[in-house]
Amino acid sequence: MVKIRLKRTGKKKKPVYKIIVADSRSPRDGRAIEELGYYDPNFDPIKFSIKIDRLKHWLSTGAIPTETVNSLLKKEGIKYRLFLEKKGKTEEEIQEALQKFKLAKEYRENKQKEKKKKLSEKRRKEKKIEKESKPKEAETQS
Repeated sequence: MVKIRLKRTGKKKKPVYKIIVADSRSPRDGRAIEELGYYDPNFDPIKFSIKIDRLKHWLSTGAIPTETVNSLLKKEGIKYRLFLEKKGKTEEEIQEALQKFKLAKEYRENKQKEKKKKLSEKRRKEKKIEKESKPKEAETQS
């Protein structure tokens, strides 16, 4: 069985992954049939690149992406692009739909960042209140 999966490269504690096509029986960092792209999680907006035409070829021949590769393809909108192409949409319609997809993705990410920021501010305030109230309690007990 042929799989589309990640092959780990890079330094210790700084992984970089190649997206490869390999036999499912070969080891993780073993021989690959073809290299399709790369994925670098070390940067804030992750670096991701893939040859879409070769990906289409391998998917059409029966290669199965692993869960991780599948989630990366979904996050980057590649699965959505392939779906729209399969439905017979024109290139203009696909570009418009992908633009909407990316805007929605940015909106969700910004909303999530704001939520985390508010939560951290709230925790900081709670810790400050705790620190202020503890010395007073210690003074009243002695």
